[in-house]
Amino acid sequence: MGYLQEARENHVKKKVEEALRSKMKQKALKDCDFYCSKYAECARGRTFTVVWQCRKQAKELNDCLHQFTNDEVLEEMKKAYVVEQETKEKNQ
Repeated sequence: MGYLQEARENHVKKKVEEALRSKMKQKALKDCDFYCSKYAECARGRTFTVVWQCRKQAKELNDCLHQFTNDEVLEEMKKAYVVEQETKEKNQ
């Protein structure tokens, strides 16, 4: 399959892509809740010292979030959306 064909198959409207990104971020935050809590606990009561005092927790959180919020995940979500829309169109 050529690049252009693949690009056409995964093309979605901008608003749909934004909605998929939002859904991806929400899922990532839910899946990384443990690390969010650890970072929040470290940051509690701190102001600018949070930058160096909570560096480890921030890195753990970012590493976790990156697993669920990257281009590969977004492309998979787009593919699933396109397939879902095609199925809906065929069933109508």
